[in-house]
Amino acid sequence: MKFFIFFFVLVIALAGCKKPEAPNDAKPPVAPEEDPRAIRIGLFLPLTGDKAAFGAATLDGAKLAVSDWNAGGGVLGRPLALVVRDTRSDAAAAAEAVRALALENVVAVIGEVTSESTLAAAPVAVELGLPMVSPGATHADVTKAGPWVFRICYVDPFPGSVMSKFAISLGATNAAVIFDSGDPYSTSLAETFIKDFTEHGGAIVARETYAAGTTDFAAQLAAVKKGNPEVVFFPGYFAEAVQVIQQAKKLGIEAPFLGTDGWESDEFLKSGGADVNNSYFVSHFSAGEKSDRTSKFVSAFEAMFGRPPIALSALGFDAVGFVADGIRRAGATDPIALRDALAISKEFPAVTGDITLDADRNPSKSAPVLRVAEGKFNYLETVSP
Repeated sequence: MKFFIFFFVLVIALAGCKKPEAPNDAKPPVAPEEDPRAIRIGLFLPLTGDKAAFGAATLDGAKLAVSDWNAGGGVLGRPLALVVRDTRSDAAAAAEAVRALALENVVAVIGEVTSESTLAAAPVAVELGLPMVSPGATHADVTKAGPWVFRICYVDPFPGSVMSKFAISLGATNAAVIFDSGDPYSTSLAETFIKDFTEHGGAIVARETYAAGTTDFAAQLAAVKKGNPEVVFFPGYFAEAVQVIQQAKKLGIEAPFLGTDGWESDEFLKSGGADVNNSYFVSHFSAGEKSDRTSKFVSAFEAMFGRPPIALSALGFDAVGFVADGIRRAGATDPIALRDALAISKEFPAVTGDITLDADRNPSKSAPVLRVAEGKFNYLETVSP
């Protein structure tokens, strides 16, 4: 598939539908240039709220994918079009968004990017018999909702074990862990890191929790400082990661912080500045990896948006491609035929790594580790499952 940039069709609905059974009051206008033959793919993403940067990055990748497929003639001789709903960074709104999209004549839905919102939305997709593909929700339970739910990213607890082994590779013999006790994503990764690290002879000198929305980490960091760790593992999202790292610096904690894919946002770099240098996290994609596929994607993305892509942009691109390829192989847009085609996906050439699904509709994929330095995410190495 050649990475050219051509005209694409996009229908965006930013308002969540409070009455999904009758959403006409919140129905997005159909762009006059949309081809009535278009195959409509739904996207439900956090475009407002504290996870908005994640949604924006994913949407950019999806836009590029639609442009690319349409430049090549579309699918089954028809163009692709996106119908987008804002989940407002809220799990309940994510479930509502799936119901609303089902009434927009979409053949499948892509979303959400956080595990919490995806877990809330997945049962709705199953209830409606609508194929659903998550670009970035890593929690193990996501696809357990039923046979209509798929994902294209790696699955927890893999990234937790990756960062445990990376900590050991840095020479760390002890570590502190700070995690959100109310978030399934954060909790799962923390538990995996602790288990793997201790099984390999490491010691956990502080195990601290926080609640979503916390801005003052003084109590947690006091315990961390007392433990004098060699590394600190923080499996949270970018806003909290910046705050905890900056507050740690002020307390004189010099141990490097280790994180996960929830860190990867341009906002992490902008807000963190020099304070977040010399921290590390596991991601899904790096523009620094050397391959023709990566280079072509990065070049096309930069030409369209004027900046390099981050992981969620690559995952958004891959998610649209994954659905489009499923439609192509199914030879139809019928939901059952599409579901069955997606379920047997094998070696789909994604920019985040080839996708072959197992019986639980999960892929086995490698993960790059990135180092934050000089205001950039710098590729270090790739870890295989």
